[in-house]
Amino acid sequence: MTADHRVQLVRDATFAHLEADGGISGTRGTTPDGLFLRDARHLSRWQLTVDGTSPTTLVPAAAEADHTAACVLTPQGTRDQPPAYTVFRRQSVTAGTFTEHLRLVNNRPGPVTARIELTVDADFADLFELRADDRHYAKPDGRHETHTTDDGLLFDYRRADWHARTTLVCNPAPDAVDSPQDASRPTARALTWHLPLDGHGEAQLHLTAHAHPHGAPSHPPAAPPAPRRTPAPAPVDDLTRTCERGLADVDLLTIAATGVDGEDVYVPAAGIPWFLTLFGRDSLLTSYFLLPYRPGTAAATLSALAAAQGRRYDTFSGEQPGRIVHETRHGELAHFRQVPYGRYYGAVDATPLFLVLLHAHYETTGDGALAVRLEEHARQAVDWMFTDGGLDRHGYLVYRPDTGGLVNQNWKDSAGAICFADGTQAAGPVAVSEAQGYAYDALVRTARLAEELWKDEPYAHRLRTAAARLRTRFTSDFWMPDADFPALALDGDGRQVDALASDAGHLLWSGILDAERARRVGRRLLEPDFFSGWAIRTLAAGQPPYHPLSYHRGSAWPHDNAVIVLGLARHGLTDQVDTVTEGLVAAAAHHGYRLPEVIAGYDRFATATPVPYPHSCSPQAWAAAAPLALLTASRQVAVS
Repeated sequence: MTADHRVQLVRDATFAHLEADGGISGTRGTTPDGLFLRDARHLSRWQLTVDGTSPTTLVPAAAEADHTAACVLTPQGTRDQPPAYTVFRRQSVTAGTFTEHLRLVNNRPGPVTARIELTVDADFADLFELRADDRHYAKPDGRHETHTTDDGLLFDYRRADWHARTTLVCNPAPDAVDSPQDASRPTARALTWHLPLDGHGEAQLHLTAHAHPHGAPSHPPAAPPAPRRTPAPAPVDDLTRTCERGLADVDLLTIAATGVDGEDVYVPAAGIPWFLTLFGRDSLLTSYFLLPYRPGTAAATLSALAAAQGRRYDTFSGEQPGRIVHETRHGELAHFRQVPYGRYYGAVDATPLFLVLLHAHYETTGDGALAVRLEEHARQAVDWMFTDGGLDRHGYLVYRPDTGGLVNQNWKDSAGAICFADGTQAAGPVAVSEAQGYAYDALVRTARLAEELWKDEPYAHRLRTAAARLRTRFTSDFWMPDADFPALALDGDGRQVDALASDAGHLLWSGILDAERARRVGRRLLEPDFFSGWAIRTLAAGQPPYHPLSYHRGSAWPHDNAVIVLGLARHGLTDQVDTVTEGLVAAAAHHGYRLPEVIAGYDRFATATPVPYPHSCSPQAWAAAAPLALLTASRQVAVS
């Protein structure tokens, strides 16, 4: 069964992927099914049979709301012997809980007995185990147990100091609990009920699974406050609808985190299924897009990232003093350092983006209290840029491929994404173009904070001078005169990585390019090899490495386009703003006004609808917030 036949439920940092009949079969790969919380799968099998056979699906599972789905099932029947009863199945998720309500309706005038069997298992697999990347992780001391309780089951997993559980409560309690005949795992159990139904009567069955992940707080933080909706512009149009859907998706992806002073804060997680956790770059750009409408999101994100800021050197995780974290994880493999992602710092751009957002929050709200509160964190972030980030030694922010983590440490973080025009991957230390723009903007903005709020003019002067030198150096080293376009990167030998890529559009947003070059780049990005009609591609078509179904070498990302559109607006390129906005909103309209993480790079004239990228996260935070950036840009050019 393909992912297209599945339904996804999400609420309160908990999500479930279900098959068309509402079941879970324990799949892996692109879209694993199950119940997930804190990077672990707490239900890996949930399969219903009626009268000894798999049911017929009359109405496939469909979402009634983002956290609730329903389907209609029956025992197998024929035209002459229609099913004796119908099963109305309703399922939902909330914080750490999966709930199922079965309502069985007798279709006959006489009494019948429905035989219901549910096979359940919990494998407690870490999300990193479920990816289709052929990696395997040893767990020689892991112990799985299943216990029968008075009203259900207890699944228990222990490994050294790691302990996770899933409990199942049934009302009514099952008549029997056995090992299923087809059990692929010894921990699976089959629960059986014999439910009497009067003539045209009905019976109810309630099932509640509670996930108890390792390390979960004994007193979970309260639910985030209801968001304050920003009044929509009139009239209600497709951009407005896309913004509303985006705000709703951001709400779905909002999770609890710990702020810099130990307070509970609520931040946008990156996306489902793989990234329902705090991500530095993703959460920062999402918060920036939302800033004119929900400034509280930026404040929460900045506080959470300041709390996780690097304090020491750790080669395994990439932690360095002052560096802003790339991602955080709560799973078993991170706990035992089998993957480096418990707190992983392998990003070259999260640190300058932290500084950009800190000033932008002050600039937007007029309230400098947060920037004063985080002054030392900001100074440490600046120090990282000059020292371990590479500005002093290399003249640029640089990264080296991390063999245990990410080969590329900018937003195009897949292997091979930072490539020459012939497709060759750049070797490190690599200086990607957009990160230099972020660094320039971070220095300029932090200088303003130093001058206006911290009252440290010598420090402000130092940062302004460094920014000006970076801007001059960047133009000299990155600009490709023959292409009249900036290089994607400089490799470790200082060579221009000459693939034509969308990263150039970020330079318009950051302001590192002079106005004339910026306008030329903006117009170039709307040429047909870059602009598909739906969006600007990550890599211009016609180059050897271009592939419309690649992750970063020809696909199109809404958040990438949103940053570019903000840059187009900054330089008064009104027609280009309108063109990209129209394409993205038209693409969203084909997806229920929800922008996916990424779409394929095929031309709009070639297909009636945008072609999905097969491994796209949805919902995904910076794609969800992208329409708000489009709205901001449209308003900017309208008044310019």
